[in-house]
This record gives sequence, C-alpha cells and structure tokens, in this order.
Amino acid sequence: MSDQDEIDNSSAPLIEHLAELRSRLIWSVAAFLVGMVICFTVGGMILDFLLVPIEKTMRSLGNPNPVMQYTAPQEYFFTLIRISVVGGLALSFPVIGYQLWRFVAPGLYKNEKNAFLPFLIASPVLFLLGASFAHFVVVPLAMNFFLGFADLPSFVAAMFVEGTGVAETAEDTGIDIVFNGKVNETLDITLKMIVAFGLCFQLPVLLTLMGKAGLASAEGLRNTRKYAVVGILSVAALVTPPDVTTQVLLFTVVYGLYEISIFLVGSVEKKREKELKEQGLWFDDDDLENAFDADEAADAAEHSADGSKE
Repeated sequence: MSDQDEIDNSSAPLIEHLAELRSRLIWSVAAFLVGMVICFTVGGMILDFLLVPIEKTMRSLGNPNPVMQYTAPQEYFFTLIRISVVGGLALSFPVIGYQLWRFVAPGLYKNEKNAFLPFLIASPVLFLLGASFAHFVVVPLAMNFFLGFADLPSFVAAMFVEGTGVAETAEDTGIDIVFNGKVNETLDITLKMIVAFGLCFQLPVLLTLMGKAGLASAEGLRNTRKYAVVGILSVAALVTPPDVTTQVLLFTVVYGLYEISIFLVGSVEKKREKELKEQGLWFDDDDLENAFDADEAADAAEHSADGSKE
C-alpha cells in the first residue's frame, strides 16, 4: 500500500466525524431557532411572568397600579428578543444535549456511557432548580431591598382635582421621589440572577465529574473547606444585591451544595474502589508497603545468594 493510500484511509474517519458534527450542529441551531420563535410569540407572557416579583413588591409598598416603561421605540422589541434568546436556549437544550450525546457516545465505553448520561440529565434539572430559587426567592428579596428606598406610597397620596382629571399630591410642598421602572433594566437584574443561580447549582455536577475523572477527592474537598467558604462568600457578594439576608441565603444554599458534592464524590470513590477490588487492581497503602518490603527482602536474599556462590 502506498503512502498516499494510507493517508486517504486515515483521513476518511476524520471527514466522517466532521460531517456528523456539521449535521449535529445544524439540528442544534435549528432547534434553537424554533425555540426562539416560540418564545418570541409568547414573549409578552414570559415578560409578565419575569416581572411578577417587582409587581408584587411595588403593590406591597403601596403602589396599587404598578407601571413599567420603556424610553426608546426599539427598547421593548429588543427586550422581547433577549427573552427569546434565553428562552429558546432553554427550550432547545434537550435537543442540543441529545445531539451532543449522539456525537460523543460512539467513542465511549459502556461504563463511560452509564457514568456520563446521569450528569447530562442532572445538569438541566439543577439549573432549573437554581433558576426557580432565584426567581421566587432571591429576586423578590432584592426588589424589596432596592425599592424599599423609593417613595412608592406617594402614588397613594395622589388625588384627582374634581372636574379636571388632573392629579395632585396631598402635600403642597416638597418633591415626590417615585420609582419609574424601565422594562429592560428590571429584566436585566432578573435574568442575571436566574443565570447566576442556575450556574451555581451546577456545583455538584462539576465536582462529581471531577471526582470521576480523578481530579478531585472527598478528602481534598474536606481539606479545602475554608477556601470554599471564602470563594462562596465572594460569589455571593458579586451576584447578589448589597443585602445581608440575600447574601447569607445564597451562601447557605451553595455551601450546602458543596457538602452534597463531598458526599457524592465520596460515593464515586467507594464505587470505583469496589470495582477495582473485584478486578484485583486495588491496593491499599498497607498492601503497597508490604509489597515494597517483600521486594526489598527478595532483593536482599538474591544478593546474599550471589555472595555465597562467589
């Protein structure tokens, strides 16, 4: 066989892999575009759902008729586009994950497939849990903290002059400082919280995968608890408003996930140890030390035997 034939034969699988990759990417992009279109058609409803925390906060602070505004003609349209992009990615993730799985699965052993598939399922579930926690718990706390400084009750103080339809405040002096929320800025806070908490809830998946790959151990994670505490506190200070309650809440949840990760990594190590022992490939430190001593004794006996022969 000539060198050119060997090159052609070796390049054929690469071309096949690239063709398959292109096909998987096309399906993924198509699913994302379909999901984006679906979310855009119901973008107003999704926006209303995302603005529920600030609506409830404004009503609780004395505004009976919450109003949000936009100040540029294109602002509301691009707000719907942002919602469509995030929502389309969320809707298409099962298809994207399936295409990723179909691409990498042929190159995995059976035990590797069984190990990888649960993480592919757990990752979106944990992200949804984190996003739900942010939307229903953290964002309302953040809105209460920020809007607590605004003079929302002044809405209630407004009265209509009889016969004119013009509103005037009950007070004759002073300036009313009220909150006139912009849709895109409020949505920006909500989406950042949702994405940040969704990613934080991926901690067990990340650390458990590192444990399976041998890059992390339960003992190592226990020894680095103090560094983990500092890191989690730093993340809590960055992704939450300057509200002690919200920061403590995020720290408690993420640190709890860290402890769960230690348990999961320990379970992975025990399972791997059991499998290696069944195969006769596991050696404890005492076994290695005894084997080393036995080798040294054998070497000493061999040397003494050679000396006696001489």
